Amino acid sequence: MGLRLPPRTALLGIGLACAASVGLALLAQHRFGMQPCPWCILQRLFFVALAVLCVVGSVLPHPARRAWSALLLPLPVAGIAAALWQHFVAARTSSCNMTLADELIAFTGLDMRFPDWFEVRATCADAAVSVLGVPFEFWSLALFAVVGLVLVVNVLTPGRRA
Repeated sequence: MGLRLPPRTALLGIGLACAASVGLALLAQHRFGMQPCPWCILQRLFFVALAVLCVVGSVLPHPARRAWSALLLPLPVAGIAAALWQHFVAARTSSCNMTLADELIAFTGLDMRFPDWFEVRATCADAAVSVLGVPFEFWSLALFAVVGLVLVVNVLTPGRRA
C-alpha cells in the first residue's frame, strides 16, 4: 500500500520541495562557493516557477487543480532536459559562447534584478561538482522527475479531494 497524498497536499509538498532546492542551491553558492553556470540558473528559475505555481495551484478548487497540474507538466520536463543538457553537453565545453540558457536568463532580466540569485558566475565545465558522489545536476533531475510524477498522478487520479 503506497503513500497517497491528497492533490492539495501533494502540490504544497512539491512547492515546498522546489523552494527548498533553491534554498540549498543558494546555500551551496554563497556558503560553499559553488558558483552557478547558465544551466544551473535556468534550473533554478524552473524550480522557483514550480514552487510559486504549485502553491497557487494548491488553493484552487478540485477540478481546476487537476487542470493546473496538467498545465505545469512542461516545467519539470524542461528541467529534466536542462539537467541532462548540462551534464552531457554543457559540462564538456568551456566555451564562453551564449547558450540558450544564457539567452533565457538575460531575457527575463532576473540576473540584473537579483544577481545574488540568478547571475551566471561560471561555465558549466568550471561549475561541475558532485554531492555524495552524484553530479549536482542529477539531484536536480531527480527532483524534477518526482515533481513530474506527482503532477501526472494529480492529473490522472479523478475524484480525490482535499
